This record gives sequence, structure tokens and C-alpha cells, in this order.
Amino acid sequence: MEHYVGLDVSLKLTAICIVDQTGKIVREGMVPSDPEAIASFIQSHAPHVARVGLETGATATWLWSELTELGLPAICIDARHAKAALKMQINKNDRNDAAGIARIMQCGWYKQVHVKDRGSHAIKALLASRALLVKLKRDLENQIRGLLKNLGLVIGRAKMNVFARRAAELLENRPDLAAAALPLLRAREAVDQQIADLDGKVLRLARRSAHVRQFMTVPGIGAITALCFLATINDPTRFKRSRSVGAYAGLTARGYASGETDWTGRISKCGDTMLRSYLYEAANVLLTRVAKWSALKAWGLRLAKRSGLRKAKVAVARKLAVVLHRMWMDGTDFRWSSQEAPQQAA
Repeated sequence: MEHYVGLDVSLKLTAICIVDQTGKIVREGMVPSDPEAIASFIQSHAPHVARVGLETGATATWLWSELTELGLPAICIDARHAKAALKMQINKNDRNDAAGIARIMQCGWYKQVHVKDRGSHAIKALLASRALLVKLKRDLENQIRGLLKNLGLVIGRAKMNVFARRAAELLENRPDLAAAALPLLRAREAVDQQIADLDGKVLRLARRSAHVRQFMTVPGIGAITALCFLATINDPTRFKRSRSVGAYAGLTARGYASGETDWTGRISKCGDTMLRSYLYEAANVLLTRVAKWSALKAWGLRLAKRSGLRKAKVAVARKLAVVLHRMWMDGTDFRWSSQEAPQQAA
């Protein structure tokens, strides 16, 4: 008889529930949140296990990878989907949640989440660290601007090293204000140095990846956006159609239809926030800064005239996701004109 296992994971303990083919509970227990302890419990009480389910969470990648290496058929499911089924329970606790996940595995009413490999997580960690440092630098600059503006001292537009030099000039002969602002300037300088170091690591990763170099042939796509797309998608074959990548990045409109009601709302904003923001920035660069003409830019500008620049940027961002995935699958570079393919074929 096949068994189905549900795991409700917390940082210290994991609730385990084993059910049979009819949904009857065979065994329950609490073990430390350690892959070997979990695997030992399952293997001793469910020798014919068919599926082991766990929700997405902070430790889901680690547990899924370790349990898979230990030979268990681990399946990661979306926590939002699981919540929709588990909220029917009157009492919510770890034991009931584990039983609910086990029955989700038993009836097959779930959508499996793709778990990225450790290399992709390492790239995303690098990009997340850089994004945090960039935000800290911006916050420090805004704080310094606010301190100086209170006394009528305006730095104005400043790029690169101009900000620090301009702030130092304004702080001359003002020791009271310098006591508050100079530590922030030194912290900004240290953060800026760390950002430069991370930028060097990003560029080295980009040079070593043929896919990233391929993505960077698209106008508006730089090393950071290309690496983020590579790490987030991880395996392009999991999408049957390239246009599904736009929905995966949360760049497609929500829809609601029931009876006579049928409306289309704003974009869903599901999926990876970092990838979505970088694709939007790339679309902005393509429409406003890239001078060279392309069929994609022409399409975006036509849309901007009809629906506004903001909506056009979102649409171009979705299109960029689709184009990048198609390039990845076909192994081709970006086509600046729709006429390039027939010319090449001739």
C-alpha cells in the first residue's frame, strides 16, 4: 500500500503525518527540522512512500534538496495554494497542517513548485546583497541631503564622486553640522566600495556565462538583469510556451469572470519581485535611452502613444521576458528587425 507524507516545517521542529491511499492517518510525529531525522522517520513508518509534500518557505530549498538526495520523492508546493485548502480546517496547528498537506499529496490536488539549484540561489544571493547596498547608499544620501537642506544647503544633482565632494564643500566651517553628516559620508563611501566590489563579481559571472552574454545582446539588458533572469528561470524547459514567462514574472493582467461580470485588472505582481523590477528598468532604458531602432522599440513606442508610457514599459518588460526565454530555447541572439530571419534564411 502506498503512503503519502505531509511536512509542516518550522525552524526547530517538523510535524509529520503519514496517510494511506484512502486518506486514513497511519502515523504522526514531531521530529527536529533536520533532513536525516525526517528521512529516518519516513523510511521507518512509510516504506512505500509515493509523495512527500512540503510548503514553500525559508528552508524549503535546503530540505527539498537534502530529502531528494536521500532518495525520498519530495514535492514542494506553493504555500498560497496549500493555505486555500488548509483554511477549511476549524483548528489550525502544526499537526493538522501536516495532515492536510498529506491529504493534498494523496488526492493530487497541488501544483508543484520548481526548486532552483544551489548555483542559481548563489547568484540571487549576490544580486540581493547588491540591491540592499544600493538602497542603503541611497538612504544615506537622502539623509545627508535632508540634514543640509534644513540650513538652506542644497547639493543638487550629483553623480559618481561629485556627491561626496559637494557635501564636503558645504560642510566646511560648519563643525556642528559636520559632526552629524561626516559619519554618514564615511558610511556612504564604505558602502559604495562594497557595491563596486560586487559589481566586479557580477561582471566576472556574466563573462563566464554564454547564456548571459547572449541575453545582453538585447537592448536595455545589462549584466545584472541577464544574471537575474538566468538565476530566476533556472531551467527554461519547464515553460512549454515562452509567453508563460511573462505571467510567471507577474507582468500579465489579472482577470475575473463570473456570470455577467468580466473584467481585466492590473498586473498580478506574482513571482519574483527582483526580476520584475529589473525587467521594468530594462524596458525603460529601451524606450527612453537606446537610440538604435528595433522592432521591439517601435512596438513599445506605438503602444506608448496609444496607452501611455507607463503601460508601455510594463508591456515591453513582459515582452522582454518572452524574448529572453525564446532566445534561450533557440540559442539565438536578439533580432533587431523582424526582417532579419528571412534574410538569414535566404
